[in-house]
Amino acid sequence: MLYEYIFGRPIETYALAEEIQYSRNVSIDQEDADFFPVNAFARIPDGLLFKSDLPKGDFVYGLGETMRGINKRGGRYISYNTDDAHHRVDMPSLYSSHNWFVISPPSDASGRKPYGLFFDTPARTTFDLDSDGSETARVKVESQDLRLVYVTGETVVDVCRQFLQVIGRSFLPPLWAFGFGQSRWGYESSRDVRRVAARYQREGLPLDYICLDIGYMDRFIDFTINPKKIPDLKALVEEMKVQGIRLVPIIDAGIKVEPGNPVYDEGIRNGYFVTNEQGEPFKAAVWPGMTHFPDFFKANVRRWFGDWYRVLTRCGIEGVWNDMNEPSIFYSERSGRLGMVKMGLNYVAPRLAEKYAISTTEDYQHMYHHLDDGTKRRHHDIHNVFGALMTRASGEGLNRQVEGRYLLFSRSSYIGAHRYGGMWTGDNYSSWAHLRQNVKQMPGLNMCGFLYSGADTGGFGGNCTRELLLRWLAFSCFTPLMRDHSATRTRDQESYAFGDTEDFRRILSLRYRILPYLYSEFMKAALRCDLLIRPLSFDFPDDPTARKIEDQLMIGESLMIAPVVQEGAEGRMVYLPEDMSQVRYAAGQFFVEEVPAGMRQVQVPIDQVVFYIRKGKAIVAARAPEDRFSAENTKELDLSDVELLGTGETYSQYLDDGISKACSLDNIRIVQRKR
Repeated sequence: MLYEYIFGRPIETYALAEEIQYSRNVSIDQEDADFFPVNAFARIPDGLLFKSDLPKGDFVYGLGETMRGINKRGGRYISYNTDDAHHRVDMPSLYSSHNWFVISPPSDASGRKPYGLFFDTPARTTFDLDSDGSETARVKVESQDLRLVYVTGETVVDVCRQFLQVIGRSFLPPLWAFGFGQSRWGYESSRDVRRVAARYQREGLPLDYICLDIGYMDRFIDFTINPKKIPDLKALVEEMKVQGIRLVPIIDAGIKVEPGNPVYDEGIRNGYFVTNEQGEPFKAAVWPGMTHFPDFFKANVRRWFGDWYRVLTRCGIEGVWNDMNEPSIFYSERSGRLGMVKMGLNYVAPRLAEKYAISTTEDYQHMYHHLDDGTKRRHHDIHNVFGALMTRASGEGLNRQVEGRYLLFSRSSYIGAHRYGGMWTGDNYSSWAHLRQNVKQMPGLNMCGFLYSGADTGGFGGNCTRELLLRWLAFSCFTPLMRDHSATRTRDQESYAFGDTEDFRRILSLRYRILPYLYSEFMKAALRCDLLIRPLSFDFPDDPTARKIEDQLMIGESLMIAPVVQEGAEGRMVYLPEDMSQVRYAAGQFFVEEVPAGMRQVQVPIDQVVFYIRKGKAIVAARAPEDRFSAENTKELDLSDVELLGTGETYSQYLDDGISKACSLDNIRIVQRKR
């Protein structure tokens, strides 16, 4: 069951896609706090405070992108979208805010059932989940306006499915978006694109798309192309598509202050920008220098901004990634941070951005939005939804302009943005700790609707090692978004940049061999509003050992992964909650053996991947071409030419053309084992 409790006059965040049948307005004078599992709530000078018992043994799942473990108990988390390129594994805030979590009692907890809470507010919110050991959960909302959604169910999965239903279906990317992508802050010219594509092809490494970072633009200005670096974008896009490779350019949130720039001129003429206290467009410096931010809370502004993607889509672009949409601010005239910016941030920012945290709450206090209901709101109070509404504007624009399905993923988000695009977890680092964090983040993102998600494989900052990239690729083979992305002035991080490429060819080929299964499971989960990636405890709730494991995940209905995430490890301990099929992928071949339940040591050489299939289940895998391990890209991948792996006799495969917008569960076929 779902229940909705209204405090004050909540700001519309567009998180919910359906109305909740049971809804109730809550007054502070009410004392019947038993109508939801909160022992006490109170209005405090700067908002609302909720307290609830968190008995020993209860786990807490969710909170989307947040750091630390899959079980969030013992941590303190702050929903306040923050751009910090040097984030640590213990920091309380990242680029997105996902205020949904589920309390899961142990199976022997005297009949207590799991339940979930969604604090639907764009305001800063703090979740203290027993950080002091007092067996108490505290949630502080820095606003007195809130929609609180309470979900009850028999199991954690049941609770999650109800929530996913009410927030709406995940956006559906095209098949090519499930291929491998290569990106770097530094790809900016036709020459760069051709060089990367040619090297991948020469080394026999599969590749489906190349991302362009800010350098492809004219002076880092949105919706422009630098004519010296890319003289003819349309011709370049067509050239790459012939090779089965798409181009995916970046778009930032700030619009350059420059008369004569048509985007700026239209925004000024129509009053489309966020303002300051005096009602003038708020100025802040980002990559192109001084910019204004579109007021995405207004429907006409979202339509206007989305329409400008035509600059790219008319050149054949079918996918975009959005960045800097927390929004990031390097400097404003009020805060005075980073001084000397009038020289032009496009010259000095790359050095300065590394020295300073970028987002600033001081600036957010002096930015104002004008909502469609006629009210004026300070940005600080509704900050967490800004990036999500940019995603909505972009997704709706791309949907209008692209004939088939589009690709869109964004850095900053809020629940609800998943209906328009996916997300990546921002500027991580080339470290083993961040690989382990990537594993732990995926279930929480799925719980919040972001099925199409992933991290920068290999790490964005720092210098990746050969071993780390191979192990990270082996994990990313199972996440919907699989992109290698690195920062400028770090070592080259492409799969061909580490000497002998044979190991990389073997790992990357696995992605394309299991794509029929991964794509099928993604589409079924999205169309059913279900989970794709889960902790072991969701599938084995009565197993106390499975409940504690945080470095193994379930992928779809049949598959379990246990990635190697420790430096120098030649294998790892793996826990099997039941008898399973162990699949070893080595030198382009699958080797399957049945193994009993329990803990076991498994050797995993650097050029191999080992995964598991549940008892009585099967997965579909693409057959390898005669002359190589796998397809070079999804253009030549035949999803219907598959073999079954596992002990199951059949598999229900979702199969379509990979591009059409009309998608339904009618596209499921039964694949039977051939005798």
